Amino acid sequence: MGIQNWSEDIILVDLPQEPAMGDELKTVTDMARDRGDCDVVIDFSEVDIVTSSSLSKLLKLRKLLADCGHRLIFCNVAPATRGIFTVAGLDGIFELADDKFVALASLQIVT
Repeated sequence: MGIQNWSEDIILVDLPQEPAMGDELKTVTDMARDRGDCDVVIDFSEVDIVTSSSLSKLLKLRKLLADCGHRLIFCNVAPATRGIFTVAGLDGIFELADDKFVALASLQIVT
């Protein structure tokens, strides 16, 4: 659990479960807004459920990053959580990777 500055331009987040998830997402959004020039990788390893409030925060973070030409990548997303994204019609909106190493590598490859 926690937020790390993986590099100068990547924030890596080990997302906690609800209810702490909402606060963590707000902190990450504030960090990304303040930095203005970063990509974000969110590791869902510890997450088993995502509330509508957290989905809203994830969408706000994605919009903030996309408006600046940066990426938000989710990794280690459980099948149940992927199902929530699908039911909510967000499976085509969020970028998913198998694990954090794949996510981080994809950010290094695509410039």
